[in-house]
Amino acid sequence: MVFPGCLRSLAAAGAAISVLAFVAQSSASPSRVGPSGLVYSTASNRVIQSQPAANRCHARGHGLFSFPDPRCTPGALNPAVTQATIGQTICRSGWTQSVRPSESITEPEKYASMAAYGDTGSASGYEYDHFVPLELGGATNAPHNLWPEPGASPNPKDKVEDYLNHEVCERKMSLSRAQKLIIVNWVKLYRQITKRKPTTPTKPPAPSARCTASAQWNSTYSDWDVYVHSNQPDTDARVTGDGRTDSYYTNGSGYADVYFYAGESAAGDEITVTVGPATCDTTL
Repeated sequence: MVFPGCLRSLAAAGAAISVLAFVAQSSASPSRVGPSGLVYSTASNRVIQSQPAANRCHARGHGLFSFPDPRCTPGALNPAVTQATIGQTICRSGWTQSVRPSESITEPEKYASMAAYGDTGSASGYEYDHFVPLELGGATNAPHNLWPEPGASPNPKDKVEDYLNHEVCERKMSLSRAQKLIIVNWVKLYRQITKRKPTTPTKPPAPSARCTASAQWNSTYSDWDVYVHSNQPDTDARVTGDGRTDSYYTNGSGYADVYFYAGESAAGDEITVTVGPATCDTTL
């Protein structure tokens, strides 16, 4: 059973200060890491948190089934929530509302976050979403855990959040596993628990599966951007080579930017891209 369970652009000077603060925060000494592999954050609910620079972040996926940029919004945890404290926190009625930041804090953050993601639409078309939700112990006001999720609430991800909270509170699943599931691929879990495909327009099958790929070294993030073009929308695009595999879903047009975490020394190596039944090769 699934249980029920965001002013304008910043002025240039303010945005510059925000960017510098975000960079400083990102380069600070490593934080304590939880069992799920995510860091704990103590960002204050009473302070408007700085956000990445405008157009620095790029959502992945498609529409209501999008994911945030893992380099900007990897997810972060609330140190008050552990497996030992779920009975006093996420499994207690009304607790999430008691730790949610006020709108006077999140509203300016939301607009700055929309600028970071290059979103120019109406703010009402986005939910300022906790990637790791509060009901699974997500950090309450950390910029690494909040992003402008397309679509107003309620949305498909909310159903997954409620389902996982129920599983954790019924002791059917560990807290760390639930956190990993929401981060790694909540869309896949959504399809499983609803037993139907996402409500995206039905496309006629392509006459034959095909793809092309190219790769470019990203010196800012020390990884490879593998650009995949295919006729396979909403499909897992898997990049293999140099002894590793990384993947992500294509959007509704069959395009994906897969972050391939091989070192710069891998330049010249051949990689193989698989998108559903389509396969193509390129060189780093």
